Amino acid sequence: MKKAIKSEDAAKLIPDGASLMIGGFMGVGTPNRVIDALVARGAKDLEIIANDTAMPNVGIGKLIAANAVRRVVASHIGLNPQTQEKMMSGEIEVELVPQGTLVEQIRAAGVGLGGILTPTGLGTRVAEGKEIVTVGDQDYLLEQAISAEFALISAKNCDYVGNLEYSLTAHNFNPVMALAGKTVIAEPEHILPVGAIPPDSVKTPGILVDHILERARK
Repeated sequence: MKKAIKSEDAAKLIPDGASLMIGGFMGVGTPNRVIDALVARGAKDLEIIANDTAMPNVGIGKLIAANAVRRVVASHIGLNPQTQEKMMSGEIEVELVPQGTLVEQIRAAGVGLGGILTPTGLGTRVAEGKEIVTVGDQDYLLEQAISAEFALISAKNCDYVGNLEYSLTAHNFNPVMALAGKTVIAEPEHILPVGAIPPDSVKTPGILVDHILERARK
């Protein structure tokens, strides 16, 4: 059984300068209470690995606005002008990665692979300094696996041992990031007795989850 912790205690587990994978797509499926707690703690110099940085003051956008982020690895930042401004001013380093490549790099880390082979980016600046591997008559870029010190994920339901069930599009990056974070902190909407989540609905087994947040106060 796992003891549920407060969001502020979860934020204290994450030191300044840590690398964080944060689930979500344009703020959908993002662990907002953990993010709010990090902002309240005054977190600094974080490296964020995510699909995007959402929008100003939405999801990851709150960390951007709070000057808590040193580096971003994401597939796009087009919805957040604050991220763009901070990138152009040199306040934040941004590495843009094609979405499919990014999720596969994360998955590779989670399943113990050193990297992936992809044709995406061949012949462009993306390929500069990277190893090219030829398989048959096709060239591929070798993109290294991506892991993080922490994975912050959001789930619909969690049981007392940490099994997680996701809802609809909130699946996005959450299950794969749960594989690749060294410490996984899950933020569920509901905490249920063991057995209340149908086995086929469990997408992240509790053995992967280190901490779960208390249910949100109404």
